Amino acid sequence: MAETVASVSSNPPVAAAPAAAPWVQAYAYYGEPKYGPGFDHFDYVNPDAPKGGTLNLKNPDRRTSFDKFNPFTTRGNSPAGLVIYVFETLAILSGDEPNTMYGLLAEEMRIAPDKSSITFRLHPKARFSNGDPVLAKDVKYSFDSMAGKYASPTYQSAFEGVTAKVLDARTIRFDLARPSKEMLFTIGTNLYVFSRKWGLKPDGTHKRFDEIVDEQPIGSGPYTIGAVDMGRRIEFVRDPNYWARDLPVRRGFFNFDRVVYRYYRDDTVATEAFKAGEYDIVRVYGARTWNRQHKGPKWDSGQIVKENFETGFGQYLQAYDFNLRRPIFQDRRVREAIILTYDFDTWNNRYKMYTRASSMFNNSEFAAQGLPSEAELKLLEPFRSELPPEVFGPAYVAPGTNGEASKLRANLLKARALLEAAGWKLAPDGKLRNAKGEAFEFEYMTPQEGSTATDWQQNLAKLGITMKVRQVDFALYSRRLENYDYDMVAIVEGRFTLPDANQLETLYGSKAADEKGNNNFRGVKSPAVDALIKAMQNAKTKDELIAASRALDRVVMWSAWQVPDLYFSKLPTSYWNKFGRPEVEPKYYSIDSALDLQPAWPITTWWIRDPAKR
Repeated sequence: MAETVASVSSNPPVAAAPAAAPWVQAYAYYGEPKYGPGFDHFDYVNPDAPKGGTLNLKNPDRRTSFDKFNPFTTRGNSPAGLVIYVFETLAILSGDEPNTMYGLLAEEMRIAPDKSSITFRLHPKARFSNGDPVLAKDVKYSFDSMAGKYASPTYQSAFEGVTAKVLDARTIRFDLARPSKEMLFTIGTNLYVFSRKWGLKPDGTHKRFDEIVDEQPIGSGPYTIGAVDMGRRIEFVRDPNYWARDLPVRRGFFNFDRVVYRYYRDDTVATEAFKAGEYDIVRVYGARTWNRQHKGPKWDSGQIVKENFETGFGQYLQAYDFNLRRPIFQDRRVREAIILTYDFDTWNNRYKMYTRASSMFNNSEFAAQGLPSEAELKLLEPFRSELPPEVFGPAYVAPGTNGEASKLRANLLKARALLEAAGWKLAPDGKLRNAKGEAFEFEYMTPQEGSTATDWQQNLAKLGITMKVRQVDFALYSRRLENYDYDMVAIVEGRFTLPDANQLETLYGSKAADEKGNNNFRGVKSPAVDALIKAMQNAKTKDELIAASRALDRVVMWSAWQVPDLYFSKLPTSYWNKFGRPEVEPKYYSIDSALDLQPAWPITTWWIRDPAKR
C-alpha cells in the first residue's frame, strides 16, 4: 500500500542525468563507420604484404631542395615524406569512406554530444622513435607549438579557437570555442604529434618553435631519417620495432625497408631521370608532359606502366576568378560576356584529358542537379530578390563550343550583346569603351611560365577587349594575392570527400572579403552565400548538407563570379613495373602527396615483388 501511495506522489520526477558520451575507436561525419571495433585491416591493403626493398621517389611538389626538418614552420623548406613516414596524428582518415577517422595514436576518442569538445585516450603501446611513451603532455606540447605564433599560419588558423587540457597521463581533451564537426576532424587528423624532447635545450628549456631547424624530429611514425645529403637527397629507414605495425589501422602499410627522395631542380631533367630508373613512381601534372614525354620503348615493352588512376574525390572549382573589387567586373553581364569568350573545348581537344567544370562541387552528389528541390527552395526563397533568376531554374552548365568555330562565333555575338547592354560600345579605334571613353582592359596575373591564354586573348580582342597576361615570381604573386591586388587570377580550390563549410567560408564568406591574407579572392559579399554556408555548417544529416550545398552551388555559378575552367578526377601516373599492389583500390587517395590526409596509396601500401633485385 505504501508503495502505491509513493508511486502517485505529487512530487515531480527527477530528470535522469544525461548519459556520458561513449568512447569509440572511430568517428564518422555522418552515419556509422564502415569498419567496426573488431576489424582486422582496411580493405585496400594486403595485410600479408612482403617487406623489403627500396622505394625511390622524386620531390612531388614545387620544392626543389630542403634546408630543415621542421615541416610546421614558415621559414625554409622541409623535405617531402616527413608527415607521411615520420610523424603521426591522433587519428587517420579511411580511404574508402567519406570523412571517417579511426584512432591511431589515440586508442579511443569521446565526442561531446554538442560537438564542443573531443577527448582522446592514447594507446598504451604508442612510442616515439627514441622509445619514450607517447603521453598527453607530448600531445599538449605539439598542439601548443603548432597553434602558437611561431608555427606556420596554416596551422595557427586551423586550430584557432581550440584549447587543450591534459586530464591524466594518457588522456587529453580539446575544447572548441565554436562547436564544429570540421574542427573535430582537424584536431584528430591534422595535429601531428612529436616528443616534447624535440627542441629541448641542455638547460631544460625549449627552443622557440621556429628555431627548431636541423634537429631530426622525434616522431612516432614507422620510419626514421637515415642518410641525408641536405637539399638533394633524404632517406627514410623503416623501424622494425614500429609500435603500431600490428594495429588494424596499420596492417599492410609501410612495406619498403627504405624510402629515398631525390630532388631535381628541372622538370625535364627529372623526366629523363625517371626514364633512366633513378626513381620508381611519378604523378604527372601537365597534359603536355603526359601526352608527349611519357611514352617510348620502355612504356611499349611494359617496363614502365602508364596508368590513369581514378579517384572518388569531389572537385572544388578550378577557375579564373574575377576580382569583384574592381569596378570593371561589378556588372554581371560583363562577367557573363567574358565567360562566353573562353573556348575551353578547343583547348582541351588538344589533350583530351580534362572535364569542364560547371559546379563548385564537381564529380560529386553535392553538385546542383536539374531544378531546385523543395529543400533547396526553402533555403533560397528568402534571398530571391537579390539573386539572378536563373538560380531558381535548371542547374548551371558552362557554355561550350565543342571545338566548332560556328559555336564560338555564336558565343562571341552573345557576349557582344551583353557588353552593349552593360554600356560598352566598340569605338572607331577597335577598342571597347564605356560612356566615359575608358577602354576595357584587364590583367591576368600568373606565376606560371608559358601562359596558355593566347587563344583566349585573341577571342577577347575580337570584341575590343585587351587582356594582359602578367607572369610574376611566386613571392610577388603570393604578396599580391594577400593584398587582393590583381584583376584576375587562376585558383584551384582543391578536392574533398565531404564539402568543408569552414573552408568555403574563407573562399566565399563576406567577412573574408575584407580580411587581407584570407582566401576570398573574388571579393564575394553576399548575404545569401553567408546564409547557405551557415546552413552547411549546421547540417545535421547528409541530406541537409546536400540541399545546402546544391543551393550554394546554384548561387555561385549563376552569379558568374568566375570563369569556370576544369576538373580532373584521375591521377595520371607512370611507374616502373616492379611492384605488387593490393587488389582493392581505395576511393579517396593520392599517389605521393603529403597534402592529402587520405592515404598516399602506392607509396604506403604497395611492395616490391622481388626485393632481392633492388
